[in-house]
Amino acid sequence: MVTGDADNITNWVEPGDKSGEFKRGQSVFRHAISRKPDSQFPPEKDRYHLYVSYACPWAHRTLIVRKLKGLEDIIPFTCVHWHLQEKGEFGLFSCQAVLHSSNGFQKGWRFVTPDEKLPGEDVTPDPLHADFKHLRDVYFKVDPEYKGRFTVPTLYDKKLGTIVNNESSEIIRMMYTEFDDLLPEEYKKFDLFPEDLRSDIEEMNDWVYNDINNGVYKSGFATTQEAYEKAVTKLFSSLDRIEAHKASEKGPYIFGSRLTEADIRLYTTIVRFDPVYVQHFKCNVRDIRSGYPALHAWLRHLYWDNAAFKDTTEFEHIKKHYTKSHTQINPFSITPVGPLPDILPLDQEVNVVRYAREHSK
Repeated sequence: MVTGDADNITNWVEPGDKSGEFKRGQSVFRHAISRKPDSQFPPEKDRYHLYVSYACPWAHRTLIVRKLKGLEDIIPFTCVHWHLQEKGEFGLFSCQAVLHSSNGFQKGWRFVTPDEKLPGEDVTPDPLHADFKHLRDVYFKVDPEYKGRFTVPTLYDKKLGTIVNNESSEIIRMMYTEFDDLLPEEYKKFDLFPEDLRSDIEEMNDWVYNDINNGVYKSGFATTQEAYEKAVTKLFSSLDRIEAHKASEKGPYIFGSRLTEADIRLYTTIVRFDPVYVQHFKCNVRDIRSGYPALHAWLRHLYWDNAAFKDTTEFEHIKKHYTKSHTQINPFSITPVGPLPDILPLDQEVNVVRYAREHSK
């Protein structure tokens, strides 16, 4: 991803890259919280602070796992404003590819002001640094010469004053086990990465991440027709694949009767698909509610029947972030009203699905 003071936050494809393909950068901070005796970052209550955005699918993973594992009193969090700033004005980009500059040229994620009231838990000014206005300030406090990206989620160590990790896939796995000694038995035994399913989960993670989680971004951020069609074709081929898999499973989850990491990693993309990705990222071959019955049932089960999913899903943040921050895609920052509702009740279907079911009997 582009770097330097003169680079534009809107350059999601490298200038001069004739392929037009979006290529996601790598996270920089990759330390680990560990129960090992010599760990630099041991698990402790209220030592770590999580910075997130409700808009961001990658940060959303950490909020879901935090609640599923009963870590609410152990790892507090702060959610930034949904608006991603560029040069102090309405800007662009997404949670995993924000720019870096110590002179204030690129702003990135900002904290809410004391007078702003946004939906969702802990959408507040930075509680640790009263004078910090942007997430970038946390990064430059840790390293004044930092040249990476200001991303969410960011896991911050209050005791050492440093960033532990800003890679969501690693943060959630720390949460699975490393705090277990501080948890009641009901949460300690809750296993989102069971030994007997690990190879299947890892295999699925690989193609779901590349083709679906990141595939919507490859489609939406493509700057050539060829790059867009390549990405969107692969995206829907993989959605067809996960639909067939889910339809073959008898239980409510991706792997049958057990809720696992695979459900969490897929959910944060699928719950955003109809409200945002269909129109904003041009992922409009089919939507979830009318084109993928097994996925649609799975999605609604997670949302309506599990508070860890519903309580961490904030549609206002999601819809406004993409449509009002990505001004190259949506230059007038108009947020579509639909689809309505953002997610259907468990017992309701869109008209075409209801009609098909009634006439298939």
